[in-house]
Amino acid sequence: MNLHEYQAKELLKKYNVPVQEGIACSTPTEAEEAYRQIHTQYGSKFAVVKAQIHAGGRGKGKIRGTEQRGVAVGKNAEAVKEIAQNILGGTLVTIQTGEAGKVVSKVLVAQDVYYEGPNPVKEFYLSILLDRAKGQNVIMYSTEGGMDIEEVAHNTPDRIFKEWVHPGGPLQGFQARKIAFNLGLSGEAFKNCVKFVTNLYNAYVGLDCGMLEINPLFKTSDEKIIAVDCKMNIDDNALTRHAELAAMRDISEEDPTEVEAGKYNLNFVKLDGNVGCMVNGAGLAMATMDMIKLSGGEPANFLDVGGTANAQTVEAGFRIILKDPKVKAILINIFGGIVRCDRVAQGVIDAYQSMGNIDVPIIVRLQGTNAEEAKKLIDESGLKVQSAILLSEAAELVNKAVTAA
Repeated sequence: MNLHEYQAKELLKKYNVPVQEGIACSTPTEAEEAYRQIHTQYGSKFAVVKAQIHAGGRGKGKIRGTEQRGVAVGKNAEAVKEIAQNILGGTLVTIQTGEAGKVVSKVLVAQDVYYEGPNPVKEFYLSILLDRAKGQNVIMYSTEGGMDIEEVAHNTPDRIFKEWVHPGGPLQGFQARKIAFNLGLSGEAFKNCVKFVTNLYNAYVGLDCGMLEINPLFKTSDEKIIAVDCKMNIDDNALTRHAELAAMRDISEEDPTEVEAGKYNLNFVKLDGNVGCMVNGAGLAMATMDMIKLSGGEPANFLDVGGTANAQTVEAGFRIILKDPKVKAILINIFGGIVRCDRVAQGVIDAYQSMGNIDVPIIVRLQGTNAEEAKKLIDESGLKVQSAILLSEAAELVNKAVTAA
């Protein structure tokens, strides 16, 4: 589950991680008032207005049909209000959203951290995530922070440092000091960085994050270390331990079909192909998608109905798959173990009858418990459903369906 920047920063503050302070706003008037509060409380001459969407590249992205950037600086209350008015309700197109963009419903009006002081300001990069190859958490960081960290990683990988931490224990003091040293910090900034990294790692573990990225990690002119931006992803499997985090979910930022699938406990991921997939089990789903590609098609989705498939879940799966106009055929590939094949077959028949005429070819491959009974049900149903026992048969039928389309 992804969080907005303003939500992530509020969570970090609970772990004593210093952040760029700001106020989330839904209207231009709220943004104007937020500027006045920030000006009074922090003495900021400027304020930064940031579009709140689940995507990166906001600073370079533009509101569709305008030259308005997704992140802009306002020098007074009137300017902040105008920027917010230009952003709110608009569709922000960034390198990560693609041409579809995302509609902006909130902006974050944040304090100016580039104030003058005795020392130069610096921008760094730092993120924490799981290194699956090593089975350990890894802290990735660089002296080259800012918007173009991807280019830094591609062109100068030697400037990306990594520090691994065993998930069974905390971040060690020497590791936090090593990070601060590699960032070239000293004195008060060094001490503040050690505290920052330690508390940030505690937040990563305590919140069950899948990924936590700070870009830029910022050193102010008076040697403070703060998070100017924050991208946070929470492990969905851990949300049962964090009811307060589950309540922060913004479904308007998610694919509507994936949200609908979740209501039926279906594991669904939309792809760009032309063959809809309905399977039980993630491993079988991956094998099925490979088979579709080998047969000349492209998978349009990943849909795992799990081990408790029935007429309701099968019908929901059909409806979700058919919302995609690119789908030219549907392949149902079920291995009967926990769920019997005849039960799935009856679910297919019931769903087909409930939905009426389905224009795209449907290929059903059932194997395992009661597979023969299932094939008989399909064959005698009188419906335009093609059945297969072998994977090779299903592949051939998919190939014919795609070619005919």
